[in-house]
Amino acid sequence: MAENAQPIAPEGAKARVLVAGATGYAGALAAQLVWDHPRLELATITARSETGKRIDELYPRYTVPLELKELEESDFDDVEVGIVAYPHGAAAPVVAQMRGRGLLVVDLSADFRFDHLPTYEKAYGPHSDPDLLDGAVYGLPELNRERIASAELIANPGCYPTATLLGLAPLARAGLISDVVIDAKSGVSGAGRGKGESTAFVTITENVTPYKPSGHRHRPEITEQLSALAPAGTAPEKLTFVPHLVPVDQGELVSCYVTARREVEQDELDRLYAEAYADEPFVKVRDVPPGMRDVRETNMCHVMPLAGDDRIVVFSAIDNLWKGASSQAVQNLNLMLGLEETEGL
Repeated sequence: MAENAQPIAPEGAKARVLVAGATGYAGALAAQLVWDHPRLELATITARSETGKRIDELYPRYTVPLELKELEESDFDDVEVGIVAYPHGAAAPVVAQMRGRGLLVVDLSADFRFDHLPTYEKAYGPHSDPDLLDGAVYGLPELNRERIASAELIANPGCYPTATLLGLAPLARAGLISDVVIDAKSGVSGAGRGKGESTAFVTITENVTPYKPSGHRHRPEITEQLSALAPAGTAPEKLTFVPHLVPVDQGELVSCYVTARREVEQDELDRLYAEAYADEPFVKVRDVPPGMRDVRETNMCHVMPLAGDDRIVVFSAIDNLWKGASSQAVQNLNLMLGLEETEGL
């Protein structure tokens, strides 16, 4: 696509989309969502393995009949948009190729999520294309809608940060978070496809296990975003993040235990969250704790704030593959293309 081309689809037209990395859970779901979308056309699906197979063969529950192929630069000629579902580190070179050809890009990896290069490199190692960081926008629409609408490269948030930030954003904006402990639980699909023994049935079933309880890569992502939301001098002083694997295939529940900077009553909490999310189509504020099943296979996030005994407790539930990855990518893409934000979702 020529660099001065306008990727926003005119009324009635469809934007052509390439999904790179369509064999993984998130990539396959992204392909299905694009396939079903009334204003998007799934033009090409690529993969680094299992080429020659169709998505509906790898994932019979999906209906995409296209055949997976190896990514070639010529694939960029007839598309306006790229969704990249490669692992961290592997995504950046592909994103750079796409941006070099003028494509709009939504990247599902962590390669462009951080504002500061040292923060990324401490968590993930050397970055192959750091020059693109300045132009990337963190793709959480409820926090960055206007910037996303004018962006050309979107860094889709991680699933844990999505649930956590939507749960804590009203408190962070009000400068109320002094200390927070984040107890996060995710279904097995959050570990990715092909992880082997660590996600084997005999290991996961009838079991709940914490993993990477110290130094988890999502902690600096959450910390950076909460700090950006907070008024000067009120960023959280301490943040503990511990994820757990639970024996379900998909879904995510985050329980946040907040030490507030001052006493906060339930009425004030209710008002903060009602004002923050009154007009958000994909966030529902609950008066009872949400569960994973409540949001399964939707782009919804259900949150509930509670003025607890000694801490504020916030519960936040999403589907880790949907709002935590693929459907949020489509939500971002709708904004980038000037479409209705809810279209196809």
